[in-house]
Amino acid sequence: MTEPVVQARPGGRSARVRASVHRAVAELLAEEPDEVLTIPAVAARAGVHATTVYRRWGSVAQLLADVATSRFSGDVVVPDTGSLVGDLERWMSDVATDLADPDVLALMRATIGSGPAGGCACTADRHDQLGAIIERERARGGKVPSVERAIDTLLGPLYYRAIFSEEPASSEWARGLVASLIAAI
Repeated sequence: MTEPVVQARPGGRSARVRASVHRAVAELLAEEPDEVLTIPAVAARAGVHATTVYRRWGSVAQLLADVATSRFSGDVVVPDTGSLVGDLERWMSDVATDLADPDVLALMRATIGSGPAGGCACTADRHDQLGAIIERERARGGKVPSVERAIDTLLGPLYYRAIFSEEPASSEWARGLVASLIAAI
């Protein structure tokens, strides 16, 4: 007699709850970005009990960190143009375009405003991408800045402009940041 094959359910209830809660957060932030996001409001919008949300995420900060991590993971592709300048210019343009999306900005502002638990969820993937671009150029034998210097020179101004300023981050402006970084190495 052979043992029955047990197949894992793709997704299941947990995945459905996570997706509906993530969707509810995005909808609430899009509708009322200046309002305080609460777990009961998210639960009601998602069609789940607030206890379910509290049990899984614990706090609004942890919920926003999870939503941000999910949203910002892998959404910008690391380009390979064959040169550090080309890679950085294309990558910065892609990141600037992503940061110009009002829904992205609402999520970032809410995540940053929720405290330490969510503070870096919006940037962790970007740091990894920038590190990959720099390491690839180093492997090609090119001269590269430190990842920390690249973050400070490229992402610092870009995120500041996106989150705290009304000035758009144009491609020309982003290329200027890349030129400043390259000139300093």
